[in-house]
Amino acid sequence: MTVSPDDDLSGLVTDFLAGDEVALEKIYRRFSALVFTVALRSLGDATEAEDVVQKVFVAAWTGRHTYKPERASLSAWLMGITRNKVADTHQSRTRQRRIQSEMSASLGVPPDTTLDIADRLIIADEISRLDEVPQRVLKMAFYEDLTHAQIAERMQLPPGTVKSHIRRSLIKLRRRLEVSSRAHGS
Repeated sequence: MTVSPDDDLSGLVTDFLAGDEVALEKIYRRFSALVFTVALRSLGDATEAEDVVQKVFVAAWTGRHTYKPERASLSAWLMGITRNKVADTHQSRTRQRRIQSEMSASLGVPPDTTLDIADRLIIADEISRLDEVPQRVLKMAFYEDLTHAQIAERMQLPPGTVKSHIRRSLIKLRRRLEVSSRAHGS
């Protein structure tokens, strides 16, 4: 969908900058297909592209005070936000693959093996048995997709301590899975 020809883009931008939600809706209708197409071409996944569209327009709305119409067109500004959100998604994919590889290596599971529901429950149970700090560190690493440095900063711990907590926790998880595997005759 596009805005009708009599809709004035500069007036729309003025209203958008003033916090008019109707202007945001019109801008979304006018530019969301462009944002989606750019994201889809880069990411190759429609669901992730849809997430990028949502993130772009949320970022545009919350950061509208940073937009300067005299410096760039609205579409160029939105494309800049899109480029950043697509890059964030690529970085998140890379971190997720790294985490999955680390977990597979630590647990002694081939990287392409999908854990069954029993293994997932055992892992969740084992994580819940960890002391508070290692549990928080592991959850931040695996569920929040944070790097060691981000966890260290957030928890005000040395990076080496964060790495040690993760390593020791993964060793405990591997042992627990080995015990479970032997118990089930696998």
